[in-house]
Amino acid sequence: MGKIKPQRLLHEGLHLSAAAYPGKVAVIVEGKPYTYQALSDAVNRLANYLVEQGIKRGDRCAIYMDNTWACVVSVYAILAAGAVFVIINPQTKKDKLHYVLTDCSAAALISDTHLYSVFNSVLADVTSLRCVIASGDENIIQDSTIVAFDTAIAAANTDSPKVATIASDIAALIYTSGSTGNPKGVIHTHLSMTFALNSLIEYLRLSPDDRILVVLPLAFDYGLYQLLMSVQLGATLVLERSFAFPAVIFKRMKEFEVSVFPGVPTIYSMLIAAHGRSVLEFPAIKRVTNTAAALPSEYITALKQIFPSALIYKMYGQTECKRVCYLEPELADKKPTSVGKAIPGTEVFILDKQGNQVKPGEAGILHVRGPHLMLGYWNLPDATNKTLVDGNLPREKYLCTHDWFKMDADGDLYFLGRSDDIIKTRGEKVSPIEVENIIYAIKGVKEVAVIGVADDLLGQAVKCFVALDSSSGLDLLHIKKVCAANLENFMVPKYFEIVESLPKTNTGKIDKKDLK
Repeated sequence: MGKIKPQRLLHEGLHLSAAAYPGKVAVIVEGKPYTYQALSDAVNRLANYLVEQGIKRGDRCAIYMDNTWACVVSVYAILAAGAVFVIINPQTKKDKLHYVLTDCSAAALISDTHLYSVFNSVLADVTSLRCVIASGDENIIQDSTIVAFDTAIAAANTDSPKVATIASDIAALIYTSGSTGNPKGVIHTHLSMTFALNSLIEYLRLSPDDRILVVLPLAFDYGLYQLLMSVQLGATLVLERSFAFPAVIFKRMKEFEVSVFPGVPTIYSMLIAAHGRSVLEFPAIKRVTNTAAALPSEYITALKQIFPSALIYKMYGQTECKRVCYLEPELADKKPTSVGKAIPGTEVFILDKQGNQVKPGEAGILHVRGPHLMLGYWNLPDATNKTLVDGNLPREKYLCTHDWFKMDADGDLYFLGRSDDIIKTRGEKVSPIEVENIIYAIKGVKEVAVIGVADDLLGQAVKCFVALDSSSGLDLLHIKKVCAANLENFMVPKYFEIVESLPKTNTGKIDKKDLK
């Protein structure tokens, strides 16, 4: 009996799945299926091409693409070449693209030809680049040094590259919003990502039979991990570019018998609004997951109607550790505002400003311990030291989330707000999410955002932005009455503003910075 080789590297999951299920569909991209064998072969070809172009172990390789077949291949090919993948949202404009490429000293760029006018405008200034590949219509490309994706694939063989990568090597830089305006590159190793991956699979109770839908950008780690989980399991990924055309997504969900639906509150808001106009029902969905922003508890009833067979997971995470906690779906009704306990194999603590653990029910800053923590922020030692703080064991670090939480007597967590979101008014601290939850409970409210604005008398005043369902007949007077009846006086917004919609980030979160 041969020895069983343990998986240590992130991309080894692909080759194990390809060996076990060579003819099984690995990914369906906008309706077109690709098998595990086809994916494994394409990955090896592109990886060998990158190695031939001088890409070395540890080099950063940027992927600036839509959710496409070429993007999926590129993620795993970069890993197989021993390099580090950096996925950049395709909505990113010239200045931020230039910043990311230069910040990480990208050695390769793989993009889409329809983005040529953007990425071509920065190439001359990114002197670290040794290789540029573009997928799509080759006629768009006017630069002979840019190689077509299909040409790169065809130029190399399907043998696995011989690269001496180990689990402690960096697998990815995931850029996330920074307080300075420039994004921060979160450093994750093969070890941290593989650990997180298996922990997610465990608590979500996923299997190789699942079909996971992705309408979120792969540049968003929530979208990325749907790909990684699916391939790790030998499941099938149904990949779409976005949720911009819901009717198309609904058709694909039924056609390909999707069983897992990952979303964010803005997507669920659109779903619930559509359900109000014409009843939606997807009985094949077995798992519904939410992260990025808190899922209002009032959404749960409608989601149970839309997904009558599904377990609904409320979760909280940060790019710096992928996922922090999740609420067992069986507790969704009993603890509608909780985000549950730490993910398997990890621990969480709530500490006060002096570093002491708080009592149940008391507010404090959430800290996280486990193998899923980032190594730090790329080129940002000061920011790293503020987020990775000394733990109790020698040389161990905890992740300080800088977010306010409380924990109940059962050990379940409740998100109170970002530390920079907490509003200080009349000498009291107001958690925006507490106010938002009260307003979300009002029928006819689509979206809510609460922020603090400068006020000479109060220090800060509470201001609320509300987007309404136009057919609801809801007015501002009713909203004010509900707030007055359900909130302490100092928490009731001083200002209200009705808006058509709220600004969003590229990952679908409501962008409070833009409101401010």
